[in-house]
Amino acid sequence: MNILTLTTDAGEKDHYVASLKGIAFSKNSDLRIIDISHNIKPFDVGGAALQLRNSIAYFPKGTVHVIGVDDEPKKAEAEDDCLYPAIMKYKDQYFVSIDNGFFGSLIEENPPQEYFVLPDLVKKEKSITFSTKDILLPIALKILEGTKIKTFAKAAKRFKKAYTLGVFLEPNHIKGYVVHIDAYGNLISNIKKEHFDKYKEFKDFTIYYRNKEYYIEEISLNYNEVPHGEKLALFNSGGYLEIAINRGAKRLSGGAEQLFGVRVSDMIRIEFSSPGSHKTIESLFD
Repeated sequence: MNILTLTTDAGEKDHYVASLKGIAFSKNSDLRIIDISHNIKPFDVGGAALQLRNSIAYFPKGTVHVIGVDDEPKKAEAEDDCLYPAIMKYKDQYFVSIDNGFFGSLIEENPPQEYFVLPDLVKKEKSITFSTKDILLPIALKILEGTKIKTFAKAAKRFKKAYTLGVFLEPNHIKGYVVHIDAYGNLISNIKKEHFDKYKEFKDFTIYYRNKEYYIEEISLNYNEVPHGEKLALFNSGGYLEIAINRGAKRLSGGAEQLFGVRVSDMIRIEFSSPGSHKTIESLFD
């Protein structure tokens, strides 16, 4: 399909992203380049994985994704300490990144179709200050040209996984965390609908966030199920639990982030109970 996507922590203030696109177009004028995000928090490979994980379902087979987040390679004496450029095939798409934990965070517990490393591109004595441009982008362009990956990369099985906040399922509650706050100030958690659906035997539930004063007792199907300015919880298009304020964007009346003072890594807890056995709010925080 000749589609290349770019995800970086370079921001949009400087020339970095433009230079990537200029090089890509000079090599292949028929390319279609799509920006996933260039506002990833610096070095946050888990955040980059989240953005890609929520995007790849909408791209066709053969799409090549370049991830330029924490992109400096490293050659070390111990193999586990090396950070090599690598390629992963997953869901019939290709991901080009440094093996810095991104790949493991992207696929979570799912297996990749193929995985390759390119250790020969990393030389201890060579200075590389913009690896996305000098190493990762040329790899991606080779794939798009149709060059067989096994002719320039080495098949491998092991790859790193960055530390990410987990989801904990207990007999009557789920504990998760805010992992992203979007441009509207909506709180995106790592709790999936499939986690929530495991508790179908319970009729009642309460979602708590930040402290016991903030809670929601129903799941909405869309934002307009509540009046403007009201809080709600829903499962977004990616299947993750989201807490929002209807029409509460940051630039208007303030999103959930501002109104509730919630930050990334704050806990979100869902308590389940049967009718007639619902605990008081206070007891849940004892």
